[in-house]
Amino acid sequence: MTNRVAFSILIWLIVLVSRPIAAAGADEGPLDFQIELAPAHQGFDGKTCWVHARAGVLPPGSPANSGSTPLVVMTMQKLLLTGSDVFYPLHTLWTGDLGKTWTEPKLEPVFARRKMGDAVEMTVCDFWPKWHSATGKLLGTGHTVWYQDNRVQEDRKRRTAYAVYDPAAGAWLPWKALEMPDDPRFDNAGAGCTQRYDLPGGDVLLPIYFSRVGERNFSATVVRCRFDGETLSYVEHGSLLSLDVPRGFAEPSLTKFGDRFFLTLRNDQAGYVTSGPDGLHFDQLKKWTFDDGADLGNYNTQQHWVTHTDGLFLVYTRRGANNDHVFRHRAPVFIGRVDPDRLCVVRSTERVLVPQRGARLGNFGVTDVGPQETWVTAAEWMQTWGPNYVMPVDNKYGADNTIWVAKIKWSKPTRRDESLTPQRD
Repeated sequence: MTNRVAFSILIWLIVLVSRPIAAAGADEGPLDFQIELAPAHQGFDGKTCWVHARAGVLPPGSPANSGSTPLVVMTMQKLLLTGSDVFYPLHTLWTGDLGKTWTEPKLEPVFARRKMGDAVEMTVCDFWPKWHSATGKLLGTGHTVWYQDNRVQEDRKRRTAYAVYDPAAGAWLPWKALEMPDDPRFDNAGAGCTQRYDLPGGDVLLPIYFSRVGERNFSATVVRCRFDGETLSYVEHGSLLSLDVPRGFAEPSLTKFGDRFFLTLRNDQAGYVTSGPDGLHFDQLKKWTFDDGADLGNYNTQQHWVTHTDGLFLVYTRRGANNDHVFRHRAPVFIGRVDPDRLCVVRSTERVLVPQRGARLGNFGVTDVGPQETWVTAAEWMQTWGPNYVMPVDNKYGADNTIWVAKIKWSKPTRRDESLTPQRD
């Protein structure tokens, strides 16, 4: 049996095998979902690969989309294989038929590298677009990265970058930088790969991670921002979360479930989680575990949230899945229901969203496409173990830099969250 045939069979098994996920308080019975896996783009040139595939939605009937179907806008960028986190400008592709067809990636010139000095360039990376209902705009956030001779500068200032999508032009408007308080703690601060939450009045709760220039350990916080449709501005920040473990915290992601907010954070040794009442202030941190107390096995990579009104879920990668050949065990991509009281993943609910084919999948995104559909998008990152981690993936497992879309199709719709109602305080 060929690898391609075997993988096709595996995809169909994922689609067909669905286990009920119980949800306390659900009136229509337990929450269930099916997974449909499909590619948005495929192809590998052996020198670069697409990474950071994340999408936002222009809802039907909105000023940005007069049609009856969501318009899904995905951003991603090329990575140079013979380097470490060497990124090139963002590209955009989109679908107007719920992923049946996609456009080819289109270069976004406003994200071209900027010359900052001799052999020094700066660009935007780790981008995440999301619909901002109060203003009717697709707002993307990420952070800046500086290169010296095409290598990431060791000591640099980093800022949160953001941009607004122009649906009429089918392109992103020039990006801007979030102005932070004049505090050296925030000289190296950004919202790279972070999942934000928008409040009912339109304020944005944006997780960031930060440090003083030259420090090697990062801390995390959530920044409350105002967004008027053009400018994102700082209002305040919440708890400063730190960990005395190499590199500290990075890439925090935020959601709200019930009447509490939940924050998940990356650390080199283990993923961490905490919760709090207002999205700014949080309780004691704990390592991610399964409900039986065993370590979740996630480390040195992201975790993000899938949130339905009848269930809270974590999307993650981990050790212990016959995946020792994958860089930092970053594939397959799993989903599991979270016990919001105990802050753990219920082991019996764990399922594979995107199978591994030898390439890492860890830098993924989550998109609420509609009340009955949530997507997880993940790119096959074609670097693996080797000197400086720059060797191409051995594609005997089938990886070819496919951009995967795992469609989570709910058995019942999520109820409209208060944050989706356009209003102002």
